[in-house]
Amino acid sequence: MSQYVHHQPLLNLNKRMIDLRSDTVTQPTAAMKQAMVDAPLGDDVYEEDPTVKALEQRLASLLNKEAALFFPSGTQSNLAALLCHCQRGEEVIVGEHYHTFLHEARGASVLGGIAMHPLPTSKLGRIDIKDLLAAIKPDDIHDPISKLLALENTVSGCVQDQVHLNALAEAAHARGLTVHLDGARFFNAVVKQNTTPAELAASMDSVSICLSKGLGTPAGSVLVGSEKLIRYAKRQRKILGGGMRQSGMLAGAGLYALENNIERLALDHEHTRIIAEALAQLPQLEVDQERLQTNMFFIKPRPEDHAPLQAFMAENGVRIGWQQPWMRCVLHLGVSAEDVTRIIELFRRYYQA
Repeated sequence: MSQYVHHQPLLNLNKRMIDLRSDTVTQPTAAMKQAMVDAPLGDDVYEEDPTVKALEQRLASLLNKEAALFFPSGTQSNLAALLCHCQRGEEVIVGEHYHTFLHEARGASVLGGIAMHPLPTSKLGRIDIKDLLAAIKPDDIHDPISKLLALENTVSGCVQDQVHLNALAEAAHARGLTVHLDGARFFNAVVKQNTTPAELAASMDSVSICLSKGLGTPAGSVLVGSEKLIRYAKRQRKILGGGMRQSGMLAGAGLYALENNIERLALDHEHTRIIAEALAQLPQLEVDQERLQTNMFFIKPRPEDHAPLQAFMAENGVRIGWQQPWMRCVLHLGVSAEDVTRIIELFRRYYQA
């Protein structure tokens, strides 16, 4: 395989590719596009878009919260939540590998003057209660004011134990903190545990739900919480430039996704398991069995195979992760059962198994 040079392969956007880089790459189906076209529209900044209102009410009901607010992105939804919970000079306590700390440009600090205290997380994303308690500051002028605990579920595809999340939230609440959940893949956790959205959200003061990952919409996230928090979040959304006008077309995709794309997440989980179990039979490739829980699998090629494997797969119509040493691959509604067979076949061909 030495003929494959060590670089990120160029993407041919005109060729149909099986894309495992993320579940953000999904394309709206014909039925979803039709739902977008048919969506009644109004000016959402004036609170007159009926489809946006229906989406917000639907998610508030699903999570058993008072209200919800539609955002262009999950990053903005999370940031607005942190800005609602914390003022300048106050502090959010967060897992060191959670998106709100690691992958959202520290927006809370940059734009909100909010301190961030990262806690160690286990390989599966778990925060220890003892670490949380130790991080909560006393009332001392030398310290920022501990105000918020920011959690995440799932974390790199790993479902967080709900009993433990509830215990973390209870400990935070007992010490005067509020709790926000980054639920970018919230419904993967719901489906995996065969539970209800309301049960997973019960101990959280706010939850950000992403619609453009496993649920397959082209864009959009929804922040869910109390009426008071959502009123304040609307002001934050406006400041951040997230107020949209006839956004019911995007909200229509979200409503379609909630009706049609939640239960099917179990198929993504099954496809992930099938691929990972097949690849585990290849002696040249490590597969992380511990993190094989929902729609992600992690593989560790030999160092000399990393770039050549990536290039070989791309040249044969499959985009895989680029991370080192563990590549992340993500399943989603754009990957069919036939694609799963093709993916396994290509890995075997590369390793000549």
